[in-house]
Amino acid sequence: MIVILKHNAPEEKIYAFCRELEAMGFQINDSVGSDTHILGLIGDTKALSESWLLANPIVDSCRRVSEPYKKANRKFHPDDTVVEVGGVKVGGGHFAVMAGPCSVESEAQITGVARRVQAAGASILRGGAFKPRTSPYSFQGLRAEGLELLNKAKATTGQPIVTELMDSVHIPLFLREGVDMIQIGARNMQNFELLKAVGRTDRPVLLKRGLSATLEELVMSAEYIMAAGNPNVILCERGIRTFENSMRNTLDISAVPMLKKMTHLPVIIDPSHAAGIAFMVPSLAAAAVAAGADGLMIEVHNDPAHAKSDGAQSLTPDQFDSLMATLKPEVEFFGKALN
Repeated sequence: MIVILKHNAPEEKIYAFCRELEAMGFQINDSVGSDTHILGLIGDTKALSESWLLANPIVDSCRRVSEPYKKANRKFHPDDTVVEVGGVKVGGGHFAVMAGPCSVESEAQITGVARRVQAAGASILRGGAFKPRTSPYSFQGLRAEGLELLNKAKATTGQPIVTELMDSVHIPLFLREGVDMIQIGARNMQNFELLKAVGRTDRPVLLKRGLSATLEELVMSAEYIMAAGNPNVILCERGIRTFENSMRNTLDISAVPMLKKMTHLPVIIDPSHAAGIAFMVPSLAAAAVAAGADGLMIEVHNDPAHAKSDGAQSLTPDQFDSLMATLKPEVEFFGKALN
């Protein structure tokens, strides 16, 4: 249930009202927007009388919310959430590009790519240190060494870094190494214990949609993170599995406007994993901007032909330069600011 307070309601009366609701056993999601003040009540509200709420002089209106997700629900929080990643804003009109190689392979590779993508306009560096692979015989990443190399690239360029976490036992390592945003990959989208663990951290979380997950399932996974105490979640559409086999996955571009309706959280697109083919990345990236996405995650490798993972979908630095030159005016045309 959401309770909409009257404009300029006295703070002391709001405080007393909230304490009364908490004494009744409800959690309160307090959202103060540009022109609204909403209290989202989380708990069993079936026995809570709407007439009792409306009798309070500071209450303007109230309505029940049928969706199972509460904290992530736009009805609870009408204004767009802006998530800060190492000083870079994502959401609420701020458009961020995250770029870098699928896997960190060497200091020269990650530092060189970091310099190039930053020069082209990317504000966040991505790179995989722990790699989930379909085959146990494929390159699994440099692990802790990969985090160290990401940190060296960060020291060189100043870019915040995002990298994937696969196991909660590595959270202390990620925090020590200064990872600015923790990525939860598609395969772990419904690893609920892992979601609760990152929810107990203070780091922003990039949550990728699972291969066959519905949008409600994606938002419910975000709810796990938020319910554990971490409100800084960014949703990522990275393609879903369909009957089509001419490309790696099918980009669900319609996910962007639908998620924008469902939730207040920032939404980004990963066109590299969606297609799995480098030549398609610029077109899908442009479509993402037009659909209203808050950012992009793009794989860039200095030598895709010899990449240890996902070389087929990686752009070269020169190709990324061309893409960013095209995207910058498009982002501005659709009313966002490129960070």
